[in-house]
Amino acid sequence: MVKLQMSHDLRQTFSQLSQAPPQAYAFIEGSPDYPDVWGTALMYPCWGGTIFLAEVQGLPQTPQVCSNDIFAFHIHEGNSCGTTPKETFPHVGQHWNPAHCPHPSHAGDLPPLFGSCGYALTLFYTRNFVPEETIGHTLIIHAMPDDFTTQPAGTSGIKIACGEILANENL
Repeated sequence: MVKLQMSHDLRQTFSQLSQAPPQAYAFIEGSPDYPDVWGTALMYPCWGGTIFLAEVQGLPQTPQVCSNDIFAFHIHEGNSCGTTPKETFPHVGQHWNPAHCPHPSHAGDLPPLFGSCGYALTLFYTRNFVPEETIGHTLIIHAMPDDFTTQPAGTSGIKIACGEILANENL
């Protein structure tokens, strides 16, 4: 058996997070073409940045061995996940990019979601933003992985799910 050792700071941070509410959150829902997708994203202020936790279920699955169930995940500048009969999530805008950086250095460029049997769980730390800066924007899951190269947004495919980022009023 291998004994893993976590730094004292990280252990203390996880202990505090388990007892503290997130500063911002989003309930993620699939588009009309992907109604089974749903999840939650939580954002906690930490070390001058954000600890970001997302859990998503109902993602599309490829049944072949060696499938590539990787989905681009971004914060977009818009504030509404509404849809119209002609367009899915027309009000989400482009990637959130307050510093006007080239892709993939937008503040809204997040690590991809790695699907496994339709499920994805991600936890990461970023200093690209603090949670309160994301409030009023949207989270988008795309059908394909971000290539982290193509301008302006990585050819990530269609938008399959969206969540509006809200302030946690229960702080």
